[in-house]
Amino acid sequence: MADVRVEPYREITFDADGDVNTRQRERLAELDVTDLVMFAHGWNSNRSVATRMYDRFYAPFPGLLADSPGVRLGYAGIVWPSMRFADEPIPDFERSAAAGADGGPGLDQHTRQALAEAFPGRERIVERLAELLDERPEERAAFDEFGELVAQLTGRPAGDTTTTVHASDMESEEELPQMLHDDTLTVCQGFAVALAETGDAEPETQSLALGGGLKKAWNGAKELLRQATYYEMKRRAGTVGRRGLGPLIGQLARSSPSTRVHLVGHSQGARLVAFALRGLPDGVRNVKSVTLLQGSFSHYAFAERLPHATRRGGVLRGMQRRVDGPVVACYSRHDTALGVIYPLASRLAGDSSGLAGLGSKWGAMGYDGIKAVPDTPVLTLAKALRDGLPGSGCVNVDAAAVVRRGGAPTGAHSDILHAELARVVVAAGRMAG
Repeated sequence: MADVRVEPYREITFDADGDVNTRQRERLAELDVTDLVMFAHGWNSNRSVATRMYDRFYAPFPGLLADSPGVRLGYAGIVWPSMRFADEPIPDFERSAAAGADGGPGLDQHTRQALAEAFPGRERIVERLAELLDERPEERAAFDEFGELVAQLTGRPAGDTTTTVHASDMESEEELPQMLHDDTLTVCQGFAVALAETGDAEPETQSLALGGGLKKAWNGAKELLRQATYYEMKRRAGTVGRRGLGPLIGQLARSSPSTRVHLVGHSQGARLVAFALRGLPDGVRNVKSVTLLQGSFSHYAFAERLPHATRRGGVLRGMQRRVDGPVVACYSRHDTALGVIYPLASRLAGDSSGLAGLGSKWGAMGYDGIKAVPDTPVLTLAKALRDGLPGSGCVNVDAAAVVRRGGAPTGAHSDILHAELARVVVAAGRMAG
């Protein structure tokens, strides 16, 4: 395809229920390759941005395999119905591609359109949310209205914590979005303080107190909307992985039994490809490696036992054993989206003084790696590239040496377009000769 310059490349599109474009599936099965790399973009992407990222990420692969004549590598880009907040920067992408032109604390037109497409039939709700973010009224009632509208937008009545999503697509019952039924002003103030820590809000925001500084609390209201949307996309990523990508890989095992599949995912795309392991048919062993780049899901996902609930394991407990190779988590301490905002959104503690302690229970894999899986090695990126990777099990790779650039509020979350990370995928898949 014209968007991605490596060959052979195939695009694979899933809908929100995990149903795949059948013609694209057939074209994928026709590939005559020994190895197939399948990349899933994160939640905050549209097709245009996703395919440009695929093009950039895949560009080093032909050179990396130039001395491996026995490898015929194919490439796939997974497109799933996420949405993009246009104010989140992507390093090395010009602003017109990665962000809206207006900027500011409100909702730019690109983001309004993305929300309307992600939640069809609720355009009026989106417009009213945008109006409130522009007006920033200093009234508690306005925050109550904002919270009610966010709940309506995501299809969940305020105060209702139930979900129609399959339980296996969730990480734990505790991670239901409490933000949709907690006091909206308190939640917005908590987000505003966290944003100040990332450098994306006025420092005075840190002095917020209940009943004061209401105008500044609107800095956190946009983050409430972002994170409520995030939770909907989080569930969707699990559904697409389990019901869509997993069965598709099983079909490839039947139609192309000698093709070795290598899964790569960024952010919630990492969650998608990880949840595909749950959807693999019994006995399928064609997945030879999984590389999770800045994975936006619990660092306890693969845990045999949760440290804070020892009778339970992670939602992907033991799934690494369905991979005939390693599951590699690349992470970076420069990812403020996962280091600051993710724990707060997961736990929704309104007091930023507790942020340091939140990470252990509510942390994200892309910030500090896979946790509570015995014998998981921790490697620097340099060591992983110099000495190679283990042939199986979970592996942590500290990629902070290259994943380090990006603006507030997400930090280096999208700074993944590096040849070194392409080399990690090649090493994980044992593709080089």
